[in-house]
Amino acid sequence: MVNILRRNNVRITGKPGGRPMMFAHGFGCDQNMWRHVAPAFEDDHQVVLFDYVGAGDSDLSAYSPGRYSSLDGYVLDVLEICAELDLADVVFVGHSVSSMIGALASIREPHRFGGLVLVGPSPRYIDDDGYVGGFTEQDIEELLDSLDSNYLGWSSAMAPVIMGNPDRPELGAELTNSFCRTDPEIAKRFARVTFMSDNRADLPKVAARSLILQCSNDVIAPVEVGQYVRDAIPDSELVLMQATGHCPNLSAPAETIAAIRAFL
Repeated sequence: MVNILRRNNVRITGKPGGRPMMFAHGFGCDQNMWRHVAPAFEDDHQVVLFDYVGAGDSDLSAYSPGRYSSLDGYVLDVLEICAELDLADVVFVGHSVSSMIGALASIREPHRFGGLVLVGPSPRYIDDDGYVGGFTEQDIEELLDSLDSNYLGWSSAMAPVIMGNPDRPELGAELTNSFCRTDPEIAKRFARVTFMSDNRADLPKVAARSLILQCSNDVIAPVEVGQYVRDAIPDSELVLMQATGHCPNLSAPAETIAAIRAFL
């Protein structure tokens, strides 16, 4: 039998019996990206941190290209952890692509989720008629081709752009290092799944109360995307943050914590 907690490097802290909060990392990252945010909720909540299979200290031998050929494989990771820990009324805090993974998980098993915090979400990265995703199809194909041909070079060039905050180069360096720790073959597949996904039709099915945290000057998820997500999810609110870039969990943890607290 698969040891799910070992497979996903699940770490549980905080208040036993408290309302669970589950923190999910984005592409090229791991649970360490929540180290400035998650501890703030340990007094009142059972805090669950994990790594998707293929990321961080997860069990790489559990990675299957078939299972993880779409976001569904990552949704299964989340739901299997919830089942293993018998979690309900979870506040799921998802960064970037994990926003959509959490939304899909909440649609699949709504009894598990009491609230969603979507940090820099995007249901589709490619522009479409009447929809601003932030990238043309050619942009995404070039991004994926570049990633395929030289993953480490791509990471060094793109991570600081994704992070933003050029006046704080240590943040870009941290994201670069995180990308570079990820197995390149797995990262390439996850990038394709992430950037080619289109979950716009799923958003109206989300029943959980939702908070959308939208950063300023986010090259991955422009403001129009945050507004689209807010309009598409029935019970949702949008908070425009002072934080810039795509990773407020690293660049502006105090503002991120305050926004989540106000939502709770």
